[in-house]
Amino acid sequence: MPTTDAIRQQLATVKYPGFSRDIISFGLVKDIVITGTEVSVQLAITAADAKIPAQIKAEAEAAIRTLADVTKATVRVDIHAPQQAAVAGGAMPQTSIPGVKHVIAVGSGKGGVGKSTVAANLACALLAAGARVGLCDCDLYGPSIGVMFGTSERPMADEENRIIPIERHGLKLMSMGFLLDDAAPAILRGPMVTKYTQQFLRQVNWDGLDYLILDLPPGTGDIQLTIVQTVALAGAIIVTTPQEVALIDARKAASMFEKVNVPVLGIIENMSYFLCPSDGKRYDIFGSGGGQREADRLKVPLLGRVPIDIATREAGDKGAPIVIVEPTSSIAKTFGNIAAKLREAVPA
Repeated sequence: MPTTDAIRQQLATVKYPGFSRDIISFGLVKDIVITGTEVSVQLAITAADAKIPAQIKAEAEAAIRTLADVTKATVRVDIHAPQQAAVAGGAMPQTSIPGVKHVIAVGSGKGGVGKSTVAANLACALLAAGARVGLCDCDLYGPSIGVMFGTSERPMADEENRIIPIERHGLKLMSMGFLLDDAAPAILRGPMVTKYTQQFLRQVNWDGLDYLILDLPPGTGDIQLTIVQTVALAGAIIVTTPQEVALIDARKAASMFEKVNVPVLGIIENMSYFLCPSDGKRYDIFGSGGGQREADRLKVPLLGRVPIDIATREAGDKGAPIVIVEPTSSIAKTFGNIAAKLREAVPA
């Protein structure tokens, strides 16, 4: 007779479409019943696209049938619809986060591409354009927004027991870094990751925002799945560098958003080039044209090219994004142009 452990091992080979994680580690398997040589499995999936549960069901049944002692495999799927933006009478869509008009995710397929720097400066550029903006650091394992905004202040709670976000330069901020000591690691696993992510999104007082920017961790894991399944995103921005190794991972991120019906609003090519301060000569350190080629492949806009810039790095290290400390600089203008394109795509 087949065993529960053997069934779980087979199900662990089934990936959630668009993600690198399997349905066991995501906690989608709710029950396994073995009757002789027949196996019945119950799954619970939150998805707006009916193709996703159908694909998982087919792959799960096929995986179970590979066991020699299984004569019949039946997978039943309990499908939950994600919370969606509601539109009534042509009114402004409301996201599933109370008080926020639009939620925009900033993601990347890999680390080290400057995604948090881009997210922070993009949020500041939207603010400079007159929008009301919040920035949520969703990277629970490597939070950096607190450093970039020069604060380790502990958040307080309001009368409704909601977390009051930290305010810096007119932005509302939330990060795991505000809850930890500088040297303390965030040791979290699946259910706790989901819990903290949900708290940052729904138990923080984000009232009155035009845009809430989500700085996602790199890759396609628990945090990303929690967000795309439970939040009505206005769209996602992919940050990459020009070289092929980064573009490969950027495609994975874009594919993840495509699988869960989140529109990709565009690509930002970071570390696009370096202008030598002594002679103004341009150096394409990581190659050139990669962001545009990927944008063309995805049929989305290339929102902008952000060069490697010493002042940008120094500003972030000192606790104030370059858009705040040098608003007339060329880099600030680049982020301003990106913010303008974003506001055209997702008007406040």
